[in-house]
Amino acid sequence: MSTSLTSQPRIGRFAPSPTGPLHFGSLVAAVASYLEARGGQWLLRIEDVDRPRAVAGMAALQQEVLQAYGFEWEGAVIQQSDRAALYDAALTKLIAANLAYPCTCSRSALAAYPDSRIGVDGARVYPGICQHWQHGDPIPEGAAWRFRVGGVNAPDWVFVDQVQGTFSQQLARDVGDFVLRRADGCTTYQLAVVVDDLAQGVTQVVRGADLLDSTLRQMALITALGGQVPDYAHVPVAVNAAGEKLSKQTLAPTLSVASEAERVGALWSVLSFLGQAPPDALLRASQTELWAWAKTHWLLDRVPKQRSMMMPTLRML
Repeated sequence: MSTSLTSQPRIGRFAPSPTGPLHFGSLVAAVASYLEARGGQWLLRIEDVDRPRAVAGMAALQQEVLQAYGFEWEGAVIQQSDRAALYDAALTKLIAANLAYPCTCSRSALAAYPDSRIGVDGARVYPGICQHWQHGDPIPEGAAWRFRVGGVNAPDWVFVDQVQGTFSQQLARDVGDFVLRRADGCTTYQLAVVVDDLAQGVTQVVRGADLLDSTLRQMALITALGGQVPDYAHVPVAVNAAGEKLSKQTLAPTLSVASEAERVGALWSVLSFLGQAPPDALLRASQTELWAWAKTHWLLDRVPKQRSMMMPTLRML
């Protein structure tokens, strides 16, 4: 199905959305991706392709917090809001290959469609109403663009996640033809993340397990665009006592940069959450000493093979 990039120099990335402050769950993904990329390159990308949700000034604040926690990234920070031309070019390529088509179906129409059903990500599986369109046909005004999942490969997509193990989907059954560009002209996450990973030469994607269900869609897009699929590792998502993913909506506490002791406590707790078993003595160490230990002792194999885990109480001495 795909060619692994494991033998190439490691290029990892962390790609927060500037919709709210960083929290413990953000730090989990950042630490895991940073440590897995050690010895190679670690990139920082701001995923603000959904501009209406971006909060002014949040991207700069997130970078300040990451710097305070000792993260160092390679090169300039790119922002998806500056990369519309790249997304346009990728969509044009897919359209020319008859792998994307315009869709004028409204959500209400899809909800009323006979045998309408919900897919793996909570959205309705598209029933193929507009699939008849072929490249060269007139393009309806105000249309969204969908990816033709059946045009790439066999219906079964399988990959081995480096944390969660073997994962498979039948894209047509479990997802359906998914949206690449909304009717309002906004490129969707699925297309933008693939274009950016290919453009930046990313060889490994380490992120939260809440994105595991998106991975095979992204693999299909990478294949359609002629790229090589990176290695994937999906670490457990931190959840609150109600089982909700930490986020601005669930009132997740923001990361404190007030003191080194607080930062060390948060990093120590993240390492523990990720199964690395840092010794208690590191709670009295400097941030630099803690990072030195983490870089020497990090093992992805120790990360719990779970989709989610309760956020621990942060340790601090």
